[in-house]
Amino acid sequence: MSRTTGRNTRLRLVVVQALAFSLFATLFVRLYYLQVIGGESYQAQAANQSVRDIVVQPQRGLIVDDQGRPLVANRTSWVISVDRTLLGRLEDRQRSELVRRVAVVVDAEPADVEARLVTCGDPGSVRDVCWNGSPYQPVPVATDVSKDVALRVLEQPEDYPGVLAEQQSVRSYPRPFGINLAHVLGYLSPITEDEYDLATERDDRSLNGASVVGRAGVEKQYDEWLRGLPGYRRVAVDSMGRVLGDDSLVESTPGDTLVTSIDAKVQSVVERQLAERIAFQRTQVDPVTGRRYAADSGAAVVLDAKTGRVIAMASQPTYDPDVWTGGISQAQLAHLYSEKAGTPLLSRATQGQFAPGSTWKPFMTAGALTNGYTTGTTLPCSSGFQVGNRVFKNYESGAYGNIGFAKALEVSCNTFFYRVGYDFWQRLGSDPADVDARDPLVEMAKEFGFGSRTGIDLPGEAPGRIADRHWKRAYFESQKDYYCEIADKPQTDDTSDFVYKFAREFCIEGYAYRAGDAVNFSIGQGDTIVTPLQLARAYAALGNGGILYAPTVAKAIVSPEGTVLRRIAPRRTGRVDVPQRYIDYIDSALGNVTRVGTMAWKMIGFPLDEVTVRSKTGSAEVYGKQSTGWVASYTDDYVVVMMISQGGT
Repeated sequence: MSRTTGRNTRLRLVVVQALAFSLFATLFVRLYYLQVIGGESYQAQAANQSVRDIVVQPQRGLIVDDQGRPLVANRTSWVISVDRTLLGRLEDRQRSELVRRVAVVVDAEPADVEARLVTCGDPGSVRDVCWNGSPYQPVPVATDVSKDVALRVLEQPEDYPGVLAEQQSVRSYPRPFGINLAHVLGYLSPITEDEYDLATERDDRSLNGASVVGRAGVEKQYDEWLRGLPGYRRVAVDSMGRVLGDDSLVESTPGDTLVTSIDAKVQSVVERQLAERIAFQRTQVDPVTGRRYAADSGAAVVLDAKTGRVIAMASQPTYDPDVWTGGISQAQLAHLYSEKAGTPLLSRATQGQFAPGSTWKPFMTAGALTNGYTTGTTLPCSSGFQVGNRVFKNYESGAYGNIGFAKALEVSCNTFFYRVGYDFWQRLGSDPADVDARDPLVEMAKEFGFGSRTGIDLPGEAPGRIADRHWKRAYFESQKDYYCEIADKPQTDDTSDFVYKFAREFCIEGYAYRAGDAVNFSIGQGDTIVTPLQLARAYAALGNGGILYAPTVAKAIVSPEGTVLRRIAPRRTGRVDVPQRYIDYIDSALGNVTRVGTMAWKMIGFPLDEVTVRSKTGSAEVYGKQSTGWVASYTDDYVVVMMISQGGT
């Protein structure tokens, strides 16, 4: 080897040694920085990465009546859950077999179990079935299972690896005095993906992927108070996500108690009477059709006249609120929405809308007396009243001669009020083109709150409808194309004579508010509809001197420790513009309805000398259906309204 070659070799070795030394120096400096200078910071990050939070669901708050009787409570329920971190380490064949075993033991389809195990948003997830919660939290695949199912999973862990059987808190219904109250209480269901995303966006820590939320009734209205605050169990996991053990526990906070104005004892009586009367009416024969009454639905409302508080509220048909506990089947859900079953999920008290019939007449009396008529006015109560080429008949074509408003209310004379309605129409609104024509009867109906929601603290309330000139014009504009198309075509066997004739007349003059509309409005017939709750509130205003309240179910929110967090006071929404002397006049007339009028036959034996009861009966006719029966009554303190659809008088 030449001297030059040796020198080059030594030079290369020096360069390599220098390079190696610099690499080791860099590594040493980096290690010193990580372990000494930034050691505490990185140690904390590493510890944080090895700890995961598992949600501990809170116990939902109680719902009680005004005497503290529990209406909704909680009970423990067995829940079957699957640990996906363990499930993920199984081979495909083992995983499929385990899912099949779980499906068999909980009586479900394997595909349904698989759907619940998929994280929402991942490919294959099914909306409202997927899992919203933490990937480290066991996923519930079946709730409210029997104890035998839970014991089978617990006693055979080798057959169900990663499958847990735990007890959790679910809703229960103590039913004091056997009450149902389903439509007032409402129900719960799992949080949806959209709700979970919104809660995350708002940093709402009271909700998580495993939460249930109120969907109806007071469960929905006061959900934020009732739901409580979740706790967290911190668990240590390894780099593969396997749980190594508990690290710490943050206890959950139970929800607050909702105190309602419901009196369970009164509620029990109201529910029983409504159900019994519907059953009885179904045995009676309709003299008009010759068939038994369908009596397909009904409602009853009891209000405190001086505060607007709801004492009792019942609706038929109803359902068992416990049907939602642990998840509802598709067949059960279809039944709740089924028209054939009477749509049990619909609350007739707040969402049912019906023609009020003669229970409307006291408010028409107020409208007449404040717009030119007097308590001394007399009008004929004839058997019929002709408008154009049609005769509007009195109930059962009875006739009482010339009478005043008090007697007209007592005997519920239709033709008396027909004349009032026709008179206002003729003097103020006979021009069909004038949709802004003044109508004192319409004005008074709105004064008593009809045509708008009462503001009750229950979701989904219906507004009712005042079928005035503006409504009729709007309805015509929305329907004219449909009916004009029928009218323009030759009549076929599929189109009845009535429908074809109606379509032709509607197409030509369906926009016009005619005299027939006015006289129908005056007795609570035609297209005007109300809810039983609206009618009860209006009668409460007659009983308390003219004050309109927003009906309330809730009275107070109380913490789990017993501290009153919020009192929910009665809320006035207005006062009717009717002089007290006219309210007193109507009040006295309705007292006579109870003593000697259309309500007297139902009050035989009642101590009217001790308790003064004012009342009004009503029978509303609906085309194609049997008549709807109403009774509205009130004392100095309470209002009771009951109705039965297609139940007759």
